[in-house]
Amino acid sequence: MGGSKPVVPFVVGPTAVGKTSMAVELAQHLPVTVISADSRQVYRRLDIGTAKPTPEELRTVPHLGIDVVDPGETYSAGRFAADANEWLRSIPSGRLAMVVGGTGFYVRALADGLFQEPPMDQHARTRLREWAKSYEGLSRWAARLDPNFTGGGRQRAARAVEVALLTGRPLSWWQHQANIESPITPFYVRLTAPRSVLHQRIETRVDSMLEAGLVAEVDGILDSGISPNAPGLDAVGYREVVACLKGVMQLDELASRITISTRRYAKRQETWFRHQLRSSEVLNLDVTDGSRTNAERFLKRWEKRI
Repeated sequence: MGGSKPVVPFVVGPTAVGKTSMAVELAQHLPVTVISADSRQVYRRLDIGTAKPTPEELRTVPHLGIDVVDPGETYSAGRFAADANEWLRSIPSGRLAMVVGGTGFYVRALADGLFQEPPMDQHARTRLREWAKSYEGLSRWAARLDPNFTGGGRQRAARAVEVALLTGRPLSWWQHQANIESPITPFYVRLTAPRSVLHQRIETRVDSMLEAGLVAEVDGILDSGISPNAPGLDAVGYREVVACLKGVMQLDELASRITISTRRYAKRQETWFRHQLRSSEVLNLDVTDGSRTNAERFLKRWEKRI
């Protein structure tokens, strides 16, 4: 059904819905190797706040795409797609490659293919990036310059502004015009949960992260010389902890602020995956049915799919 291109399952969904648990369950039935499509798990030393797989989970299911760069480095969706294609080629024959994550732009870049970046004046690009580091209204500028800008962190907004100003056309136009065909056929597995269930899972996860030492993790990263504005720290949970350590937020507010921000992020993820998966075939699974039941449903569909 996928023609000459290999079919690759993509397990996607909002944060805390149970994507890693699903992969671990499937590993009881298939020799799975996971490619993590998570824009924060790529960063070394960001362990607690990114909910990286535990050592036990990593022993059960090998993961690629974790601990790739340092927190001060930029890691784009384009770089992820290029790296992920290399990782796909490195997985031994007989093992099932499975993409697992909640970063929609990573999923799209890998599943739909990369676009050719337009030529841009490097001197102007450097100056623009320096300006963007301190400009507060970056997302508003990105939305004005590119009507199809769907939001995201400072890094995505800066890229949208950069491309629009230096090429005269919005980033979305270039993506539409210059896509390179993806070498794979995606088979999407979208995990969902009732809103009340997901909210409770998020609250529980935030409490567990703080108990596990999230504040100390961030404090140590900052003490090592990493900027509080580093790309790796531009994420839900880390932004709030940085604000707390700078005295902008009280410690007793931290859990509730992270929980609220995470719920909002999860809602954006749900909306994205509901509308942006460019495939006629999406297997929707409600996590309240249990990992074992959902694994069986996946396996039945997968047998037909291949």
